[in-house]
Amino acid sequence: MTSAVYLETSGDVKLIGMTTKPIHARGVRIALVQMRCTDSKQANVATALARIAEAAAQGAELVCLQELFHGLYPCQSEDHARFADAEPIPGPTSDALAQAAATHGVVVIGSLFERRAPGMYHNTAAVWDADGTLCGLYRKMHIPDDPLYYEKFYFTPGDLGFRSFATRIGRIGACVCWDQWFPEAARLTAMGGAEILFYPTAIGWLPEEKDTYGPSQHAAWETMMRSHAIANGVFVAAPNRVGLEGQLQFWGASFVADPYGNVIARAPHDAEAVLVVDCDLSVIDTARTHWPFLRDRRIDAYGDLTRRYIDV
Repeated sequence: MTSAVYLETSGDVKLIGMTTKPIHARGVRIALVQMRCTDSKQANVATALARIAEAAAQGAELVCLQELFHGLYPCQSEDHARFADAEPIPGPTSDALAQAAATHGVVVIGSLFERRAPGMYHNTAAVWDADGTLCGLYRKMHIPDDPLYYEKFYFTPGDLGFRSFATRIGRIGACVCWDQWFPEAARLTAMGGAEILFYPTAIGWLPEEKDTYGPSQHAAWETMMRSHAIANGVFVAAPNRVGLEGQLQFWGASFVADPYGNVIARAPHDAEAVLVVDCDLSVIDTARTHWPFLRDRRIDAYGDLTRRYIDV
């Protein structure tokens, strides 16, 4: 096997000791929206729609919004009044995103507080194709319960599994925030054919901890997702919130990594951004044939992964 270091995301694929030209380049332009949120759903949705239009004007073919973009992050406390912010799908906010997809001819990924039934709510990523057709839903599977992230109070764990969706730009996968820490989620989504894994995110610092722990917390977050890109030979894209909400300072730094784990674009920590990034999906085949991690998996030996723990 030839070890490879990937240096570009378009044109030639340059490897140590060789240069190969992708046989069929498949360039796509994606955009991640990193925005501050207010307590006005109407204002937040209007901002998101404006950012989708802005990204489309820059040639983006897919736009992914951050986690629960339509309001302040609701899970810093356990408050029954917050359930009033949820909507069914379809509903007013999802209808607005579908219309934006159709109007601008772009694929849209939107993260929503879904009201599925009385007493049953999900943290859901919805995917619309470039004609506004709903490709499908992904309901967040891993639900955290940490200080200021009391999501188990609000969200029922997803029951749709790890999914990929056929869109005009190719097959994509959408997980949500806490899912990004689990290699199993990335693996199963990639095994379903996803070429880009999207992680709408809401993660930040406690301001009093930032100086001591901030750099390592951010580095762990980014490193984990870069490892998913490498292990699965896919692109990974994570749009994150930015700004201070309550006790959380969301750290922004939305990014895109290529199948070799290189960060090819990153937004700032402290400002809103529309991150528009060109990705050549033909690189996936190059990466997987030079680093054949999917090929060399011993699937016959992994049965114990379905156990909680192996007691010895």
